[in-house]
Amino acid sequence: MSAADFTPVSIRALPAALTRHADTRLQQRGLPRAVIEWLQLFGAEEHDKHGAVIRYFDKAARRRLEQALGRAVIRRMEDFLDAYLVEHDGCVVTVGHRTQRLRRH
Repeated sequence: MSAADFTPVSIRALPAALTRHADTRLQQRGLPRAVIEWLQLFGAEEHDKHGAVIRYFDKAARRRLEQALGRAVIRRMEDFLDAYLVEHDGCVVTVGHRTQRLRRH
């Protein structure tokens, strides 16, 4: 086997462990699972002061996502870019759509 036989593999997030609550919220809010991966790979993170991490798309995260996936994909999935997730100990606790700005303490 030569080096030409190997193809590069893109780096992907490990599949997120979802609580039953998070899985239910994902379905109720109509968010595709790809958004969870995007949030974990490209999303900004904010600590909630209770041990959990909130991940969301800010302007810089949207730019990183656009560079990785292309402008056409971003335009098509724009309705989902207001999503956030709450993660605790590597497990997604809940997901949703942001309707207000995140409060920073």
